[in-house]
Amino acid sequence: MISKLIEKIQKTNAPIVVGLDPMLSYIPEHIKAAAFAEFGETLEGAAEAVWQYNKAIVDATYDLIPCVKPQIAMYEQFGIPGMIAFKKTVDYCHEKGLLVIGDVKRGDIGSTSAAYATAHLGSVEVGSSAYVPFGEDFATVNPYLGSDGVKPFLEVCNKENKGIFLLVKTSNPSSGEFQDRLIDGRPLYEWVGEKVAEWGEMSMDGAYSNVGCVVGATYPEMGKILRKIMLKAYILVPGYGAQGGTAEGLKPYFNEDGLGAIVNSSRGIIAAYKQAKYADKFAPENFADASRQAVIDMIEDINGAVFGR
Repeated sequence: MISKLIEKIQKTNAPIVVGLDPMLSYIPEHIKAAAFAEFGETLEGAAEAVWQYNKAIVDATYDLIPCVKPQIAMYEQFGIPGMIAFKKTVDYCHEKGLLVIGDVKRGDIGSTSAAYATAHLGSVEVGSSAYVPFGEDFATVNPYLGSDGVKPFLEVCNKENKGIFLLVKTSNPSSGEFQDRLIDGRPLYEWVGEKVAEWGEMSMDGAYSNVGCVVGATYPEMGKILRKIMLKAYILVPGYGAQGGTAEGLKPYFNEDGLGAIVNSSRGIIAAYKQAKYADKFAPENFADASRQAVIDMIEDINGAVFGR
């Protein structure tokens, strides 16, 4: 699966992923009003607003980007209707030719981890039939339960040609409380990075592995070290823009071949119309056009800073 992602990155010249992480506060009033008029101020109404919001942004940006990353918690908060909106979003993005990274951060042991892998990357048998529950192309996985929690995902990746991104060094400010703890003189995230490289050898797809990792843009010096530890792992990089990560700081995440990393932006893209930079030009009714312009600006920013083009 990673080879498909690389192909799409090269085709679009855009090493970026748009995080579809909708909050009701991001959604313009006219979208919410239409959804509430049809379904009321209910969970169904909220889910409909989310779906229409996502659809408009995807329609405005799909030709510019290789993939999207919906964060499942933003949908789960609206219960079953929210999960239906999540599934509709995944399916629609596939219809538009996009790959989908399910930001689900799952991780457990044994049969539980296997069930998570089945839900998001595989298929489940019901009697004599098989069904694809959610059908993402990649999923984010928490590796801190060890091999018991990761290997079931590897099995599904190899069976279904899917991929995972394992949390190694996350972008949030308190990540260091555990991830930076020294073990035999080295921070925990380096030990996890070595395991990612080891697991990655079990699911190679060309020069890169279907086993990638998550390393925040807010820690470029750590990213430089981890890039050397995980040479064959694609790095999913959150934290660009709204969380303080800069394009200049992204250089260490890429390999000499110009590949090896994909940078996420969520509210910086989907709520671009709320930013001062875009508000004067784009009214709330044109929120999707603002998102498109934000994507163009992000691509130019990263390509200029990282690749000088």
